[in-house]
Amino acid sequence: MKKSIAGAALASAMLLALTGCSTGTPESDGTVELTFWHGYTEADGDVLNALVDEFNESQDEIEITPVVKPWATLIDTVLPALTSGTGPQLLAMPPEQIPVYASKGALLPLDDWYAEPESGSDTLNAEAVATGTVSGEKFGVPLSFTPLTMFYNTALFDAAGATVPTTWDEWVATAKTLTVDSNGDGTPEQYGLALQDNATVGNGVWPSLLKSGGGDVVTADGEVVVDSPENIATLQYWADAVQNDKISPTGLTGADADGLFNSGKAAMTLGGPWLATASEAAGIDWGIATIPAGPDGVKASALAVDMSVTSQASDEELAAAETFFTWFYQPENMVTWSLGSGWPPLTTDVTPDQVAENPVVAALTEQSQYGVALLPGVIPSTDILTELDTAVQKSLAGGDPAELLGTAQEEMTATLAD
Repeated sequence: MKKSIAGAALASAMLLALTGCSTGTPESDGTVELTFWHGYTEADGDVLNALVDEFNESQDEIEITPVVKPWATLIDTVLPALTSGTGPQLLAMPPEQIPVYASKGALLPLDDWYAEPESGSDTLNAEAVATGTVSGEKFGVPLSFTPLTMFYNTALFDAAGATVPTTWDEWVATAKTLTVDSNGDGTPEQYGLALQDNATVGNGVWPSLLKSGGGDVVTADGEVVVDSPENIATLQYWADAVQNDKISPTGLTGADADGLFNSGKAAMTLGGPWLATASEAAGIDWGIATIPAGPDGVKASALAVDMSVTSQASDEELAAAETFFTWFYQPENMVTWSLGSGWPPLTTDVTPDQVAENPVVAALTEQSQYGVALLPGVIPSTDILTELDTAVQKSLAGGDPAELLGTAQEEMTATLAD
């Protein structure tokens, strides 16, 4: 079962006691001050900090100070900082951390803000909201939510007279057409697809394919269902395509797949917006398209980051953070955030036309309707995905999908029961 957060209220009280309990007393000039830790260190960090500055200048009641830390450092240091009373009131982090910190009482629930008619939360992408939800309670608001997408080499497609596939069968057929083994030695010089199957934790490739095939990994109520008939059929389908038709090499990490695509040795791969920049630098003419539909349609697992309010925040500081959330999700701010960061907007009221100056963002904005949260609310999500990774890699290398998913089912169930 999914780990419960029962007892979080007691844990929160204990944590607050350790921190000395923030009183929420405003500064002498009446301004409520918040510290905001986040891990965006590139252009996305610049635009986020600029938006925070703009928010500060838009009113004189709240002052937010961003503190940038690499994600790994942030995750390692935030709980000790909260325990010592030196942590932030506002925190950005990958959503797999939210159930961990919620279970420790380190985060405040945000359901009241979501329920407020004037909050603007009704425009948020529902699956993006799900990334910060634990056992039905909301502990995060979305900061980025980027569905997995397909990149393709337009020059290779044009040379082969190929069209962009929209279904799995078309995808495999197109990949076969674009796989070239000119000397017949069984090792193609050009692959139709670079399909990651190694060290893929967090990139969402296989949860996307399993969901598109009608299956899942862990249900919303915490039941492990990875050995379902639908998942066995999906894994067998792709194992057959890789083994019989040599459309993709096996043992590919995400970096390996990017490298094949950017060297012109793979015609298609799956990734995120970063791949566009790398491909342009490598001189690859690329296109971007929605992941082709499986038997259950298109389900593209999304890479995400959420904002949370920590238990160090007082009532006044919580209210101030919620004021910032409402401001942040205004359409003009979503456009600024998306164009500056390269991530699609988080609200459904921003259209692709409004971000058309960045073709990747515009494409991902249209594809956001297919984005799904990756194992929301599951505490040991990395362990679960590692087990899935093992089953997938061994299956594509020739193992029995039913047997391997059965083993994964047992391991995942034991992991969630711990």
